[in-house]
Amino acid sequence: MTKIIFMGTPEFALAPLQALVEAGYSVVAVYTQPPRPKGRGHAETTSPVHQFALEQGISVYTPFTLKSQQEQEQFQQLNADIAIVAAYGLLLPKQILEAPKLGCINIHASLLPRWRGAAPIHRTIEAGDTETGITIMQMDEGLDTGSMLYTKKISVGVADTSQTLHDKMLALGAQSLLDCLPNILSKYLQSTPQPFEGITYAHKLKKEESILNFDCDAGAILRKIRALMPWPGTTTTLDGEVIKILEAAEIKIVSNAPPYSPGTWIVTEDHKLLISCKTGAIQLKMLQRPGSKPVSCNDFLNGYRGTNIIFENTI
Repeated sequence: MTKIIFMGTPEFALAPLQALVEAGYSVVAVYTQPPRPKGRGHAETTSPVHQFALEQGISVYTPFTLKSQQEQEQFQQLNADIAIVAAYGLLLPKQILEAPKLGCINIHASLLPRWRGAAPIHRTIEAGDTETGITIMQMDEGLDTGSMLYTKKISVGVADTSQTLHDKMLALGAQSLLDCLPNILSKYLQSTPQPFEGITYAHKLKKEESILNFDCDAGAILRKIRALMPWPGTTTTLDGEVIKILEAAEIKIVSNAPPYSPGTWIVTEDHKLLISCKTGAIQLKMLQRPGSKPVSCNDFLNGYRGTNIIFENTI
């Protein structure tokens, strides 16, 4: 029977691991990130992949690095036929990549070579792509540069957030793996080098990206709100408070509207709460004040006591 090592950490990786087990494949070991402190109590928490592997009685390894000779020898001693990688979080050195008989394959959440790197789902939405997908690739020492074995496309909805697209993609990744794995194991499937044209990098998300700059098109602002949902989220300030924007929609400012500067909060005569942008405006739907629960804009305005929102019907 084929011996598989699975390497992954978050929920995106859990779905293909579950699919492998349910399909009857022999997963001889799981590699995942070490337990991390989480929550207010900072209790060490194992990853979703780690928890599932323990429930299935699969051996779990949680090295901080794979660069040491000891870790590489331990990996080699598992004598695997193939390693399957999905959002693992560690770079695989050459000694690890070459240890399994059929090497290591990766389940990547984009249509390579577009969006190589750490945050392909988020950057897909931020850029306004209408299509994305899963690429199963043969790994090499580069950053998502390996030859492609299988691709499966999916449309990006106009209302998709990173969370909703992530949920679609994890199911697609699991199914794509099951679709192509038999042909990979039989060596029937031939890989195709990635094209040199169209290479982009999905840089890792940073907390400071959450602060919105309204001196740009409303559509770009809206895409950023959707792309950074749920983490790190998007914020702006009002009356000295940091306000989280949880849901919004794009609208066009009519030609006879006053020329508001970017970042101005406005309540229109038909009771819409807007923030003006360099071009157009966004209509706010759900907001959250510090230490408070998410609220609708109507509820937000009912409790508003500040002075920095323009009410058009009083102009």
